[in-house]
Amino acid sequence: MSQHGTITSDNHAALWHGRFKEGPDSAAVDFETSIYVDERMAFDDIRGSIAHVQMLAHSKIISEEEAKTIVEGLNSIKNDLESGSLKIDYSAEDIHSFIEATLTDRVGEAGKKVHTGRSRNDQIALDERLYLLRFIPQLQDSILTLIDALTLISENHKESLIPGFTHMQHAQPVTLAHHLCAWAWMLVRDWQRLEDAKKRINYSPIGSCALAGSGLPLDRKYEAELLGFKGVTPNSLDSVSDRDYCIEVTSALSLLQMHLSRACEEIVLWSTTEFSFIDLSEKWSTGSSIMPQKKNPDFAELIRGRTGKVYGDLFALMTMMKGLPLAYDRDMQEDKEPLFDACDTVLSCLKVFTYMISSAKWNTEKMCQACDGGYLNATDVADYLVKKGMPFRTAHGVSAQAVRIAIEKNCRLEELSIEEWKSCSDLIDEDIYSIITPQACVKTRNTIGGPAPERVEEQIKELKAFVKKGK
Repeated sequence: MSQHGTITSDNHAALWHGRFKEGPDSAAVDFETSIYVDERMAFDDIRGSIAHVQMLAHSKIISEEEAKTIVEGLNSIKNDLESGSLKIDYSAEDIHSFIEATLTDRVGEAGKKVHTGRSRNDQIALDERLYLLRFIPQLQDSILTLIDALTLISENHKESLIPGFTHMQHAQPVTLAHHLCAWAWMLVRDWQRLEDAKKRINYSPIGSCALAGSGLPLDRKYEAELLGFKGVTPNSLDSVSDRDYCIEVTSALSLLQMHLSRACEEIVLWSTTEFSFIDLSEKWSTGSSIMPQKKNPDFAELIRGRTGKVYGDLFALMTMMKGLPLAYDRDMQEDKEPLFDACDTVLSCLKVFTYMISSAKWNTEKMCQACDGGYLNATDVADYLVKKGMPFRTAHGVSAQAVRIAIEKNCRLEELSIEEWKSCSDLIDEDIYSIITPQACVKTRNTIGGPAPERVEEQIKELKAFVKKGK
């Protein structure tokens, strides 16, 4: 019996080999092996097996003594994997096979009872759910960290003007804080989607076996309680053939990655010479191999580029599942690689984005100057007239007339004479000049969710409360 190192005993033959006279071709083994992908679920598999054995003893299917021996063996495997004294044998078919064979090497015949009353079908589904319930909180913590970073920047820029855009054209002035809060609210929804997904993941499929449950007196609810699940899945066929939770999580990750990508697109634009709104830290920029002057926003571009990977992971899962009959089909082995890739990609992008944005500097003077062009205050002219009783559609036309005059003169609205203003409408007086400064335009937009500093302050407080509650 080997206690340490790579296990190479006959116990590592495929779990299903008994029906076959000869073993599979080595090329076939290489093709079907999944241990390189599912090895990350080793501790989830051990945790599930411990609970399963405790349930078997509780249901008097195996003895308490056997259960104790098996649990001790599983814990020794866990400890040795953690310490590095036990290495995973990649000749094993999957992580489940490796752990069971290693267990049998260590504790003998008792180890062969660990799989009593379960199939790899429900075992895999259990391990994936345990893994996701362990991973999602890590991801949510990273989301909260980024929201916190955005609110910290926003606190210092509640009055830092920046042009708002529609159709990539100058639209209306807002503030940097208002813009960054918009990013943060996207992330709030991402956090909430993952929180909601956990509710559906939090049901145990174990005891469904291959597809039809078991003739043994398994206590599924007891085992679910041991593992901290809310309850058990209600149908054994659905339990082993369901991968909705993988797709749902990857869908939520795709939305999250999309939000990061949209923000990165703006960062790339804002870092150009033409905008010069943001100055990324040299630690989070790269140079050129030929052009010495270059400072490239490569990390923002990489986050934007890796969005395609996450989308691909989602569509790989959906395509894999779209034509599968009930119950389990081997196609479903292919669920883990896209799921884990999406998890890894999004988590790393979140962390990099947080470092990148937290270390950036903002050119508030350049942002403010950008609000002077493009007639961002035209809507405020219309609002000014509406407050004086003019119908909005008429006011819209008056404001457009003023813009046409300014375009013909190649000047800003603020530079029109009072006579030129009055040629558009007699309702316009000298107070128009104090109404249409970028600062005034922002402050007057005081509706809930608007860019006025006091309204942005409300958003910042809400976001900080959300982070605090989420932590």
